[in-house]
Amino acid sequence: MSNNTGNTLLALLTGVAIGAGVGILFAPDKGSKTREKLQDGFDDAKSELKNRFDSASLELKDKFSVAKYDLEGTYEELVANMSHKTDDVISFLEEKLVELKKQNAKLQKNSDTPV
Repeated sequence: MSNNTGNTLLALLTGVAIGAGVGILFAPDKGSKTREKLQDGFDDAKSELKNRFDSASLELKDKFSVAKYDLEGTYEELVANMSHKTDDVISFLEEKLVELKKQNAKLQKNSDTPV
């Protein structure tokens, strides 16, 4: 959760607490009505908090999904590049092997010749 979202959440909860306290102190209604209003206020705050949490959760899931997709793409690209490099290395080694076989054949031919 970002710092801005945390500050907003803290401000919301602080506002609810202050509003509830002021409402209780200056309530012209009976206690049952005041409790009902407080319950409605808490329910509204709870609903708002849940909406913000759901929104932040969805945003976080989307970001992870994008990051996962980017990582998979990078991995596939790396594997493809390594595959091409492997083919290049194998070709190089095959050429060197052919050269070594030719040199070995020359050396064996020279060693078979009597001195």
